Amino acid sequence: MIDLRSDTVTRPTPAMLETMMQASVGDDVFGEDPTVQALEEKTARVFSMDAGLFCPSGTMTNQIAIRAQTQPQQEVVCDRNAHIYLYEGGGLAYNSMVSVRLLSGDRGILSAEMIEASINPDDIHFPSTSLVALENTMNKGGGACYTLDRIEAIANVCQKHSLALHLDGARVFNALVATGDNPAEYGKYFSSISVCLSKGLGAPVGSVLVGSQELIRQARRVRKVFGGGMRQAGYLAAAGIYALDHHVERLKEDHQRAKLLAVALQTCSYVASVLPVETNIVIATLQDVTPPQFLAKLEEAGVQAVPFGKQDVRFVTHLDFSDEQLGKVIEVLKKLGRQVA
Repeated sequence: MIDLRSDTVTRPTPAMLETMMQASVGDDVFGEDPTVQALEEKTARVFSMDAGLFCPSGTMTNQIAIRAQTQPQQEVVCDRNAHIYLYEGGGLAYNSMVSVRLLSGDRGILSAEMIEASINPDDIHFPSTSLVALENTMNKGGGACYTLDRIEAIANVCQKHSLALHLDGARVFNALVATGDNPAEYGKYFSSISVCLSKGLGAPVGSVLVGSQELIRQARRVRKVFGGGMRQAGYLAAAGIYALDHHVERLKEDHQRAKLLAVALQTCSYVASVLPVETNIVIATLQDVTPPQFLAKLEEAGVQAVPFGKQDVRFVTHLDFSDEQLGKVIEVLKKLGRQVA
């Protein structure tokens, strides 16, 4: 089965597994796991931040960042299709007791002007705007990327209004590889960044939250309350270190395969449109067939994808998807035209 449901389906490479087996470990809750510490310091350094915190998932790092930078009755600004709003179980309300101002960005990409216009006045009838959250790349936007210029403009608005600025960097390295921007520049603009290791980078588990020393000190306390303290987590952290050292530049291969997949989809009679492809996510809108019908036929032919809206399906290229498999998928898509249209 060729699995294009997500880039979370990857398995550790043999070299990554070997690195994991050789990791030096300790009890991380006691602050004694040297490999976890090395990963946290390395990730923070990449983004020119002071400190990091290793967590089981990107959802946890996002939720910790929000909890640590807001108070109940405040408001978070984000796109209406943001992961923190759609796919984190209502955690904004449950964990942090904040409300959300939802904006409609261009494929999920917000502008400084939109954000400034959404900031509430100092009025007891309204929640206090306290944090802006961006997502890079934008999952529901088909892997759309923020440019550094746009981030800088948004950061200037946040600084002007004393707002925290968080980045859900679930696929931030996909964005950086696509734009050519320097990750160290991000430290100038964001108060916190969630960096996922288990998507395009191919690690089996984990995300790192980076920020100031004070923020990470607070975040560590929140992680404890959330139940996210792990013991000999260095075996997992070692995979993250390996991923950062060896799997960033190869993301270009995923992007190229995604572009070729999009071209093939555009030629299919049952596809109405395909979102522009910047990174490793391809979202196609179907016609004359429903996503369940299409995906059932696709799976019968040995390929998996996911429904992503009323008429949309999503394909995600990744470390375990080769050129040979791409060729097979394209052939399947062509053959399906005679079966589902």
